[in-house]
Amino acid sequence: MRLGKTISLLAVAGLMAGCTSTGGVRQLSGPETVAPEKALVLPPPGGPSIVSVVERKRGNGVEQAISLFTSSSVAGQNFIKAEFFGASGRNPGMGNASFSMINDSGIAREVARSAPGVPMATSATFLQNTYGPFGYASGRSRAGDTCIYAWQQIRSSAAANTQARNFGMIQLRVRLCDARATERQLLGVVYGYTITGTFDGPTWNPYGNPPPTSAALGRTGEPIYPDEGGYRASPMPIGYEPAPAVVRLPRTAPVRSAPSQQPAQGAARLPAPIGPHVPLPSEAPQTNAAPDPAAPLEQSARAIGVTVPSPDCIGDAAMTAVCRR
Repeated sequence: MRLGKTISLLAVAGLMAGCTSTGGVRQLSGPETVAPEKALVLPPPGGPSIVSVVERKRGNGVEQAISLFTSSSVAGQNFIKAEFFGASGRNPGMGNASFSMINDSGIAREVARSAPGVPMATSATFLQNTYGPFGYASGRSRAGDTCIYAWQQIRSSAAANTQARNFGMIQLRVRLCDARATERQLLGVVYGYTITGTFDGPTWNPYGNPPPTSAALGRTGEPIYPDEGGYRASPMPIGYEPAPAVVRLPRTAPVRSAPSQQPAQGAARLPAPIGPHVPLPSEAPQTNAAPDPAAPLEQSARAIGVTVPSPDCIGDAAMTAVCRR
């Protein structure tokens, strides 16, 4: 009897709950698209630009897949993946994200999936950006596209964790393929990105305590020089072909040909003479050759003047007549 009454009561309760339900439609909690301004990691100035940001909230943090502009024949999308791991219960009902440390086998699988068909090789060089050390693998496709896959884990030191603070952690993945950029240019994105997200309170601060001021500041004998190198000296036009450089040639005056000998190389050219030609004392005297029709001014210039008789023709009438001939 008691069992039958219990079942009857449950059935009545279910009917009453169904009658009071509004029947509204709600969206299940899951990934959602947010504005690019809400990205927890921003690319460096100059690109690549953000295409979309998909965010998934977890019980112990948040995960974002930031899609970037892609100009490559390699299958796949350029992206920055950021995972923030904090305290459980930050987002109730979302489920906690499973955490795993970065290891060689897991990274090898990620690298193989990042750029299908591109042979990737992991770099053994120790590299470090503003947030700490990172690793990367690079390769080149048959079409000549350059690809890199980088990973980084941001976490405070073990010494800071013993003080009941700085327990948060951030893991980053960066996949970049480009048809024109070099490996150094793609690494510039890893060196230049900015993390804008963090956790509330010092307990889950993933960056640890700020470093002390350098002891070299203000000390005699410790010169400090401006940074002349770096991977981000100028904005990188990733995915875009730079415009050709404009070359301006200096204007040159037109060269005039002269009948006389050419001046020596490097000497300034004299302007063209204006007026009749005046012979130098070293030049031979003019002859009675037929005048040049192309130079009427020169011919008329020679005809102007006073004829000076020879001394032999003065005083003798016969010689004067001969001289006049």
